[in-house]
Amino acid sequence: MQEIFNIFIKSIFIDNMIFAYFLGMCSYLAVSKTVKTSVGLGAAVIFVLGITVPVDYMLNEYILKAGALEWLDASFVNVDLSFLSFIMFIAIIASMVQLVEMIVEKFSPALYSSLGIFLPLIAVNCAILGGSLFMQEREYQSLAQATSFGLGSGVGWFLAIVGIAAIREKIRYSDVPAPLRGLGITFIITGLMGIAFMSFLGIKL
Repeated sequence: MQEIFNIFIKSIFIDNMIFAYFLGMCSYLAVSKTVKTSVGLGAAVIFVLGITVPVDYMLNEYILKAGALEWLDASFVNVDLSFLSFIMFIAIIASMVQLVEMIVEKFSPALYSSLGIFLPLIAVNCAILGGSLFMQEREYQSLAQATSFGLGSGVGWFLAIVGIAAIREKIRYSDVPAPLRGLGITFIITGLMGIAFMSFLGIKL
């Protein structure tokens, strides 16, 4: 249980998708103009990562990796389908994003309209695919660990986009030099937030 908790905390603060690996920057920069839309997209990313990472874990463990098909028959022990990882992971992600899009459109049309094209673009958000690929690379030992990593990564991305959105809303009233207005100051703030998150490297997990 402690190991699952450690993975969750580490994926939020230490291995943050935005500040440690700079994954999902396109949506992070484009949608973070208001807190409302950022919260909506961040929640959608948590949901998608929380579903796709454990599903891709089971897909990898029982179908794709070398020897995974041994449960079918002993003759399949040498079969290795890991070369299909990319296409299979993307297929799972696209399916989950479509489900999220339908749910948001049904229950929150205003949020659906404000997110616009960026909601379906979760399907090509590198943070989502990165979550599944990191899960595969780190070889988590159980479904619970993979789920904890997926949810933690989603929460970390949520905190990053809501944090920058709150700062961008406030900074509109600041006297920012003309050449830095817009994305310029956003990149600088993102870098400073990344440096701040590096302080969590001192946590012993």
